Amino acid sequence: MDIGTLVGMLAGLGLIFGSIAYGGNLGGFFDVPSVLMVMGGTVAIAFIMFPAGVVLRSFKVGMKAFFAKGRDASALIDLMVSLAEKARKESLVALEKVQVDDPFIKKGVQLVADGTEEGLVRAVLDTEISFMRRRHFQGQGVFKGMGTMAPAMGMIGTLVGLVQMLQNLDDPSSIGPAMAVALLTTFYGAVLANVIFLPMAKKLEERSAEETLYMEIAMEGVVSLMHGEHPTIVREKLLAFLAPALREAKG
Repeated sequence: MDIGTLVGMLAGLGLIFGSIAYGGNLGGFFDVPSVLMVMGGTVAIAFIMFPAGVVLRSFKVGMKAFFAKGRDASALIDLMVSLAEKARKESLVALEKVQVDDPFIKKGVQLVADGTEEGLVRAVLDTEISFMRRRHFQGQGVFKGMGTMAPAMGMIGTLVGLVQMLQNLDDPSSIGPAMAVALLTTFYGAVLANVIFLPMAKKLEERSAEETLYMEIAMEGVVSLMHGEHPTIVREKLLAFLAPALREAKG
């Protein structure tokens, strides 16, 4: 689990509602019709903006912001170096017998062992990376869309509340409470957008970038296997993908 995502979200919500509670009127910030209008309206608009299947899958994708395991690029480099050593000591065909858990790396190694040309290997692996990013982009797009629409739905709710308030001006004592309820929808929309939807979209974007880097390192390693490069050269080439601090730690 990504503790940072969970702690950050809980801390953000906790600070907001803790500040409200400190003012002594936490109950006044809860209104069921306002919640239904903002939350329900935002989800409904998401189904208008995107195909139903994409929206439903996005909620599953959203869990990656909390539960996705980070990719260990250092371990990947060690794997590719060990494969390079095996290929030099034995042959490329011997790589077929190596047990590789990652489907992407396994496919690349299999292509190399089958004697596939470099251009075709790159094309196949590039296609895998491209469609992975496309799938991730759809999930990010849903959360970005909801982050954009939540404040808009909040404003709509506020306008509805103001209209209802103006229709009952004959009772001055109800104006204050009615105005408070009208503004709650804007509050809910801002919180949903800026504490939940948009941060989650950004975290998914970072996850996608991390996954892309991992797969690019793997692809370059597979091509190095094809060329029969020395394991030391393979290591140095793949370390170039990492930040200098990580390279030093790896060294």
